[in-house]
Amino acid sequence: MNPPSPTHMRQKRYGDFVLTDAVRPGPGVPVVPAEGYRLSRFRDAETQICLPVLGASVSAEKLFDVFLDLLEPLGPRVHAVLETSHDSTADRHADLRRGDIDLPVLMSHFCDFEDLLLNDGCTGVAVVAAERRVEVQLDEHKLLFVYARDLKPYRRVMKRYGIQLMPEMRLIAEAAHLHHSDRWYADEFQRLAQRLGAADF
Repeated sequence: MNPPSPTHMRQKRYGDFVLTDAVRPGPGVPVVPAEGYRLSRFRDAETQICLPVLGASVSAEKLFDVFLDLLEPLGPRVHAVLETSHDSTADRHADLRRGDIDLPVLMSHFCDFEDLLLNDGCTGVAVVAAERRVEVQLDEHKLLFVYARDLKPYRRVMKRYGIQLMPEMRLIAEAAHLHHSDRWYADEFQRLAQRLGAADF
């Protein structure tokens, strides 16, 4: 019989906030998971372009709905990036890309793979507007990020779901944490990539 896992690995609920199965805080819970969002800025190392960023931690029961609603302002045509670290080491991941896809079609595929996107700690996705410099990410930690010159439409989504601005909040990825995955999720990732026609190029 396997010994019981540490308490912080078994715990999903922190007050009103519920984690998905994808990630857990490290020993001692250096960052207590909580719901909220913050605003910052990101400078692209190659282009030197600086963009406002919205970063959000959303409770599991509404995370997928919030993610889908954040995609709506991107417009009818988008590019998709699937991120995987299933066969990687040292925090490295591989990106598979599918360019120029109808947003409703992409969202339908995402709905078919909701369990993978929410509960696999080695899968992340990014959706990029086809005609504007706007990107929405649901990363491996199940954190949401939006990169856009105008964050107002995305802040309205936060408000609609009752997610509060917390300027000083720390995210679970910014301290020791543990990812969860298994072989079934790795196979599911490949099925999603095949469904989208995503490739490494």
